[in-house]
Amino acid sequence: MNSKKTALLAAEILDGKKASDVIIIDISEKSSFADYFVIAAGRSERQIGTLADYVEEGLAKEGIIAKNIEGKKESGWILMDYGDMIVNVLTEEMREKYNIESVWADCEVIRNEAEI
Repeated sequence: MNSKKTALLAAEILDGKKASDVIIIDISEKSSFADYFVIAAGRSERQIGTLADYVEEGLAKEGIIAKNIEGKKESGWILMDYGDMIVNVLTEEMREKYNIESVWADCEVIRNEAEI
């Protein structure tokens, strides 16, 4: 599965588990470390931990294993490194504070499969 399809699957899993404002940012033209960021918010630390677990389990079923997972739900931000695709699951407060989207504002944002 290529990194774009992996990003779409991760976003689909997050959408299905009630994450809020799930987006995919194509950073391939601006980054040497990854092609896609998937960003999603949860309403609480508990929810972001659960969302990260669902992503990890759902991708593992497809044979896609995280290279590294950093952060704990108590920190408000969990980063899941899948090589060419990185999933960021944050509390709403942390997402607003760090505003990752603004750093990559000049990159294409894919909100759902219909926009591809």
